[in-house]
Amino acid sequence: MQYGYKKNEKKTGRRLSALFLGALLTVSVLTGCGGDSGAAADENNPGGEDGVFTIAYAPNESNTEAADARQGLAEELQEVLGCEVEEIQASDYNAIIEALRTGNADMAYMGSQALALGVERTDLEPIVMKAEEGDPERAIYHSVLIARADNDEINAIEDIQGKTMAFVDPDSTSGNLVPTAEIIQAFPDENLNSDMLHTNGDFFEAVSFSGSHQAGLQAVIKGDVDVAPISDQILASEIANGAAAEGDVKIIHESGAIPAECMVVAEHVSDEVRQTLTDFLTSYDNEQYFTDVIKVPGARFIECDMSDYEDIIELNKIINEF
Repeated sequence: MQYGYKKNEKKTGRRLSALFLGALLTVSVLTGCGGDSGAAADENNPGGEDGVFTIAYAPNESNTEAADARQGLAEELQEVLGCEVEEIQASDYNAIIEALRTGNADMAYMGSQALALGVERTDLEPIVMKAEEGDPERAIYHSVLIARADNDEINAIEDIQGKTMAFVDPDSTSGNLVPTAEIIQAFPDENLNSDMLHTNGDFFEAVSFSGSHQAGLQAVIKGDVDVAPISDQILASEIANGAAAEGDVKIIHESGAIPAECMVVAEHVSDEVRQTLTDFLTSYDNEQYFTDVIKVPGARFIECDMSDYEDIIELNKIINEF
């Protein structure tokens, strides 16, 4: 199945096509200038009442190896904002959304499903999204299903029924939302829904959440589970950094294109600060950050808005109605 994308008429962006929708019918956070829980931002200080601007990252981006790169961005942003910028690590996307909602975080990096869930609970605004080489036409990635390379019983998505599965996180786009949709479409005669795919002994022999793409990958390699979804970019990064070898796993299914992860700001962040953040991030070119944190060497941030994620937001609603 191919996910279609089209350019936003206002700017060059990528989004999931309505054709797919019709067919389908983790704590690491940069504690920055954010205020106390529920506190409104101080208009004279980007850091709000406590003078600290907070950026939140999920487990995928908050590994120890990326700490220096995350701190590097925080230090440079601190000079631009004129207030302290720190990081905190969130246990999952749900914790990030709650931190943004309550004022304990001011900005966060998240995937499109986390954004889709977040807008149901609070006012979030995506301001920049990642793009390979800064090319708007490449502001996409894919979800892939992997199995151990030596597992002769699983070679395609049609082979996964009755096996063991480890999704990533309930709020993960490529680790849950999209693979759920892909599996439902791959088995039209089963009349599947999301609950069936996430219940032990129903479609899968056993199903779980690994907590991160990296953990799911290792679970497959070790033989703890038969199948797991993973972002194709994170898989490539894990192979490049030696955490996995090319011959360890095989890709048995690849989704169509998904709009890339984005930086979002909380409702309390002023328009002036939002513009300052957008200008800073779209000009940020520290290669270590994009390699270690974003997991795409050569990537850059490009400007985006909610229209780039409208179709994923709609897909999330449809999946949750099944």
